[in-house]
Amino acid sequence: MTATLLATKRVEKPWGRHDLWPGFANPAPDAPPVGEIWFQTPDAGTPELLIKYLFPGERLSVQDHPTDADAQKAGYKRGKDECWVILAADPGATIAMGTKQPTTREALRKGAEDGSIVDMLDWKPVKAGDFLYCPAGTIHAIGGGITLVETQQNVDLTYRLYDYGSDRELHLDDGLAVADPNPITPKPIVGEVSEGRTILCEGPKFVLERWSGGERDVTLPDGVTGWLTPLKGEGVVDGVAWRAGECVTVTGAAHIHASVGSDLLFAYPGDQRI
Repeated sequence: MTATLLATKRVEKPWGRHDLWPGFANPAPDAPPVGEIWFQTPDAGTPELLIKYLFPGERLSVQDHPTDADAQKAGYKRGKDECWVILAADPGATIAMGTKQPTTREALRKGAEDGSIVDMLDWKPVKAGDFLYCPAGTIHAIGGGITLVETQQNVDLTYRLYDYGSDRELHLDDGLAVADPNPITPKPIVGEVSEGRTILCEGPKFVLERWSGGERDVTLPDGVTGWLTPLKGEGVVDGVAWRAGECVTVTGAAHIHASVGSDLLFAYPGDQRI
């Protein structure tokens, strides 16, 4: 088994914040706001998954991502399914996923051009502890005042459909070509499968589990990498110490020690739990 502590990449965003999350240093008051923190390997584009923290202080753009097939047609290795674990949310915070009613790409284009696409989306309140799975092709927008961890297929490919009048580039043709113009059915949490182990999702592109602290043994199949993201607490895996605000990849057979009270996410590609 090999354990590797990943590098942390802080990403400044105009919609970001100066108050982040325990484990991360806040940017200086006169520095640009931080919107995302990525955990990366030296070969950042190679791993199948990418783990991020997001700190939106304002609404993110209305956007979508392509499926594997559509992304490969555009010259990318993979598309982008993603999911979110909500760590904190201001009262009234919302996330939009899918449309309120079935519609057409032509209607979505008109809505993107005049801004009414915002009201076409299905905005839902969120709170700490919620889990949402966003399949490729889903039109979505993350609201402000939320702290979340995102697990996604590893590709930096976003089609921006509407950005509230900013001067950032839009990608209407590409984004609408891959968009699902319909409401989506939320993916339910699989549930607790043993004490302290809850399966949040099983595929199609990755499995995401949430663990409590204590001792745990895992064995990953040959060629499969797991991402251990501690939300709270600290511990050791294969002699590599970690704490909240970090992320460790593991391969092979691993014994993981996590302090009492720890709260961990563990992700790995595929659709079969280990």
